Order: sequence, then structure tokens, then C-alpha cells
Amino acid sequence: MPIYEYHCAACGQRHDALQKISDAPLTDCPACGAAALSKALTAAGFQLKGSGWYATDFKGGPKPATAADKPAEKAADAAACTAGAAPCAAPACPAASATDAS
Repeated sequence: MPIYEYHCAACGQRHDALQKISDAPLTDCPACGAAALSKALTAAGFQLKGSGWYATDFKGGPKPATAADKPAEKAADAAACTAGAAPCAAPACPAASATDAS
């Protein structure tokens, strides 16, 4: 059941009420007794529990590599190859192409 927040126009008090969706809105203020309650617009607060899609697809953890990350990795690999490290087998590696030419 949702929790609704009510605001009293007469005394300014705010009240929370646990009600069914099909229940009629409250009208009488429990603090002052005036028939001046109206529902206040609030953000919905809820927590999803269990092992559904929200737990498996959107849970925190390591993020997969994106296309934006790959050019930086290629530049780092090329820098390692040209810095005198062992040539790699990648066709774009400048050190691999230099060893193939000789």
C-alpha cells in the first residue's frame, strides 16, 4: 500500500497516511480537526527486493569497456612497442611492422 502525504491548509501540519489506492482521500486534519486536508505532491519512495531484472541488470559493479576507452588503450600499447618493449603481434603495431620489414 502506498503512503500518501497530506497537508492541512488550516494549521499547516503535514501528515502521512498508509492507504489503499482505492481508498477515498482524507479530509479531516488529525491535529486541528478542520476539513482542510489535501494530498501533497511528493516523490515516490520504494525499494526493489529480490532477484529480478533490477538486481541482475542494473546493480553496481565493474562497467564494461566502452568504445571511448579503446583508443587510449591502443595508444598505450603503441607507446610500449616503440619504447623498446617486445614487439606485439598486432598489425597496427609500429614495432611489429619494423621487424617484418627486415
